[in-house]
Formats: sequence, structure tokens, C-alpha cells
Amino acid sequence: MKKLDWYILKRYLVTFLFTLLILIPIAVAIDIAEKIDKFLRHENLTFFEIANDYYKNFIIYYANTFMPLALFIAVILFTSKLANNTEIVAINSSQVSFTRFLYPYFVGATIVCLLALSMNHFFVPTSSKTRKAFEKEYLQKKKYSDTSVREFSLQLNDSTYVYVQNFDLKRNSGYHFSIDLYDGIKLKSKLTAENINWNEKDSVFKLYSWKQRKVFKDRDSIFSGNNKDTTFAFTPSDFNYKGTLAQEMNSTELIKFIDLSRKRGVKNLNAYLVELYKRTSLPIACYILTMIAVALAHKKSRGGIGANLAIGISVMFVYVFFLKVAEVLGAVAGANAFINVWMPNIIFGLYALYLYINARR
Repeated sequence: MKKLDWYILKRYLVTFLFTLLILIPIAVAIDIAEKIDKFLRHENLTFFEIANDYYKNFIIYYANTFMPLALFIAVILFTSKLANNTEIVAINSSQVSFTRFLYPYFVGATIVCLLALSMNHFFVPTSSKTRKAFEKEYLQKKKYSDTSVREFSLQLNDSTYVYVQNFDLKRNSGYHFSIDLYDGIKLKSKLTAENINWNEKDSVFKLYSWKQRKVFKDRDSIFSGNNKDTTFAFTPSDFNYKGTLAQEMNSTELIKFIDLSRKRGVKNLNAYLVELYKRTSLPIACYILTMIAVALAHKKSRGGIGANLAIGISVMFVYVFFLKVAEVLGAVAGANAFINVWMPNIIFGLYALYLYINARR
């Protein structure tokens, strides 16, 4: 790389970090103002627990979330400054093409993209576990509906199906439980119970008022009893299919979870798929946003940096809006999660290409 490339790359990364370090304290200050009364309600909650368990992981999460915004604003700011100081005019006079001018920008975008990928796929999910556990314990109102599942069915394998009408994940108990075993399309065994309890210590289920029907070739046999201890190839955690859990799994765990859930017949996994695809689509957006920012700010304008920044923030607002809409649509049952998550990048990628072609002229 030449001196010019190092100069632009250094300005790219320094301005990016500076912008990120401005946004994070603002987010922390707003969050403290909103939650300080909740912190004070818990007399046993120490400053160290708040800082270490919550705000350390809060900063990790929002630093990762703000990366695209910080990157876009940073590129707008220092590229506009280069243009206003006529430094870009001097670069063009040296017969440096716009494509070659973009080289250090894309090196910087690659560094940020790799950082964001590692954060999204591994570090942020791990920190989210601690942060969400803190939120559940001290910040959220505990609701029964959040800890129970209704009308839940689960396919353990090609021949075994589980159904429970209601299961309380907090109490580890439920009612109207059944498990069916099939041989092809023929029912081989059906076990039902009025109530079911999970003993976490012994890793067994206790069935109450149970009845089991076994189907043979020429007869059926029915067995029943008041209570029975048994084991199944699942635990109560398999009942808890909520999109928020996806944020607490790293990508390896999330992929395994999705594959296992598909085998078990869980129909709508779009919330998990959206989370998985988003972890890659957002970092890749670094290239698109960099291209748009450079193309918008590389020419000197009458409004100066302020005008470029206003246009850039407007574009960023539209991008975030499309992103949130795509996430909601992608999580709907029957929707194509992959296409919905990547649609904002496709649309703004085409816009970036249009700006690039015009800038080359």
C-alpha cells in the first residue's frame, strides 16, 4: 500500500472508532436514566454487578449494533473533510481513478466486517446470556405467560411424536400429555398422562394418572397407573421455542438447534433463521454503506460537511427502516427468511452500484 492508502485507511479507522466511542456513552447514559429506579429497588444489587453483568455486556451488544451506523457516519465525515480541503481534487489530478481511490476504504471495510462477523457469530451471543439473565432477574416483570407453552407438539424422530396441552417452564409441570410411537403410518404405542412433572435433579419425568396403549397385530393391551417415573429423549427446554433465545446462542449452537428442531417437526423456525442470517448480512453491509458514503461525500458541496451528513443520516434512516421491516416480515411463518433478511442489502447494493457508476463518470 502507498502512503495515500495508509493515510486514508488510518483516517477511516480512527474516525470510525471515534464515532463509535461517541455513540456508546450516549446509549449508556439514556439507558441509565431509564433504569436507575429499577436498580434502586433491589437493595442487594451492587454497583459491580450492574457494571459487570449488565453494562459491560450492554456495551458489547450496542457497540456491535452501532457498527454500521458509526461506519457510515465516519466515512461521510472524513471523506467530506477531504473534499472540502480539496485533497480529493489533488488525488484526481494525480490520475488516481475513483476505483483505485476506493481501495483503502474497502480494506478498512474488510477489517470492520471481519470484526463484526466474529462479534455477531460468537462474542455477542455469549455476552447476551449474562445480560438477559440480569434483565430477567432485576428489570423485567415476571409473567406467567412468559414461562408457559400451550398446545405444543414435538416430533422427536420419524416415528415418535409428543404433545402437551400446557407446560409451565418455571414449575417444570404440565397437563394433558401424550407421546405416540408409529411404525410407518400404523400406531404402535400411545402413552398419555393427566399431569407430567420434570425432576431436574434426577433427569426423569413423573407421570400422574397415566395410561398406555400398545397395539399388536391381533390385539391391544392397555396399562395404567397412578404415577410413573420415566425418561424421554427431550427435556422441558425443548418446549421453549422463542425467538429471543436465538440471541443467546452462538452460530454453531444455533445451526445445530435449527437442524434438530427441523427433524423434530417444529414448523416455524423463521425467528431463528432471521437471527442467523442477520449475523452475516449486517457485517457485509459495511461494504455497501462504505460505497454509498464515499460516493455521496467525495465531491465538494456548497453545504459542506453538514449537508453531506444530513443526506447520509437520511439514507441510513431509510436503511435501518428497511432492515427492521425485513426482520419482521422474515419472522412470519411461511416467509422466506433468507430473502427477507438480505433484501435491504440487495436494494442498497443496487443503489451503491448506481452511485459508483455515476462517480466514475
